[in-house]
Amino acid sequence: MDFQKEYDALRGKVEAALAQYFGADKRGFRFDGLMEAMDYSLMAGGKRIRPVLVLEFCRACGGDVDAALPVACGIEMLHTYSLIHDDLPCMDNDDLRRGRPTNHKVFGECTAVLAGDALQAEAFGAILRSHLPADRRAACAEALADAVGVDGMCGGQYMDMDSETRAMSEDEVTELQSRKTGALLTAACRMGVLAAGGTEEQEDAAFRYGACLGAAFQIRDDMLDELSTEAELGKPIGSDKAEGKTTFMTLYGAEKCAKMVDRLTEGAKEAAKELPESEFLCELADRLAARTH
Repeated sequence: MDFQKEYDALRGKVEAALAQYFGADKRGFRFDGLMEAMDYSLMAGGKRIRPVLVLEFCRACGGDVDAALPVACGIEMLHTYSLIHDDLPCMDNDDLRRGRPTNHKVFGECTAVLAGDALQAEAFGAILRSHLPADRRAACAEALADAVGVDGMCGGQYMDMDSETRAMSEDEVTELQSRKTGALLTAACRMGVLAAGGTEEQEDAAFRYGACLGAAFQIRDDMLDELSTEAELGKPIGSDKAEGKTTFMTLYGAEKCAKMVDRLTEGAKEAAKELPESEFLCELADRLAARTH
């Protein structure tokens, strides 16, 4: 297997599909400025990990990758909405995302808020308007709602803000990050299985893979925030430390964090091996564990 070739092929499918939603050829309305802001962040590049996970889990479970593309696009729209809102002055107040100015820096704070709001709605629209069987559409939409609502990503973001003025325990940091970061990655894996009409056993394996991958991903993020450079990451570094936030790095240090990433990555690979096809997913876990940006 040529991992990079396969990854690029899946990412290429996602990029081409995303470009069909809010690009210049779709405009001609009084709200074109909103669509431009949505497209600015949606098409800003990135690794497209979440939609690639949707497509690969679908393929690994014998599903139709092309039929699952709207589901993959939906989760990327949702992820993009979260990034736009995270960067706002009232949240993390960041000026740079993926190597270029954040949405509110280009379009203004009000338009950025609306761009995020609209992308969240369109994420569910993309899934529910797809040509998958109705039960699969509903299952994918429910999985996404579970991952991003009060018990998922939004709840995790609230916990993050609520803890800004105090140190957190190990359990608190783990729970926060399982919601803020891990929930959406886990949903991507589950949604791929659901789009394929996979079994409960396959969905369980996907859940465990996603949970391990999400935890390792966040720990690696915390490491890079202290050990990388702004040029490598394409966004400001050291903000968590400067704000006195409790992270996995402040709790454990670089050496123990690296060991935790290795252990979680092995857990993800063990779960992937329960699926009919696992080579790509195992390689992806290894690469994310070693990423530098």
